[in-house]
Amino acid sequence: MTEADNVRRQPRQLTELSTVNDFLDEVRLRPSMWLRGGSLQHLDSMLIGYRAAMAVHGVEEDFAFWSPGVQGPFTEWLWQRLGRRSSLGWAIEIEREAREANVAPVELFFSLFDEYRRERHQSV
Repeated sequence: MTEADNVRRQPRQLTELSTVNDFLDEVRLRPSMWLRGGSLQHLDSMLIGYRAAMAVHGVEEDFAFWSPGVQGPFTEWLWQRLGRRSSLGWAIEIEREAREANVAPVELFFSLFDEYRRERHQSV
């Protein structure tokens, strides 16, 4: 999704979403509605809940974030991208990077996530 898409399209109801990427597109559209104080730690918690619900309901979906016992492909990609690992998790590390770059953490997250998706799509 591009920034221009964000301006034009209307928010969707949760019942209209079918993947975690659809959900993240809604967060991108109205981050302050979803993330108190723009906290990526809140987003991380929501994604863990999303993943837990997938497991409870037996849903199979390509999921780039946390799974029980595994940080997830996005986190592994991020560690390579940043040139370091962290036990604190992707949300805190992106918030740190955003503070150093003087950009909003949510903005940096979506920039990095878009880059991750582009690279992943190219390698498939």
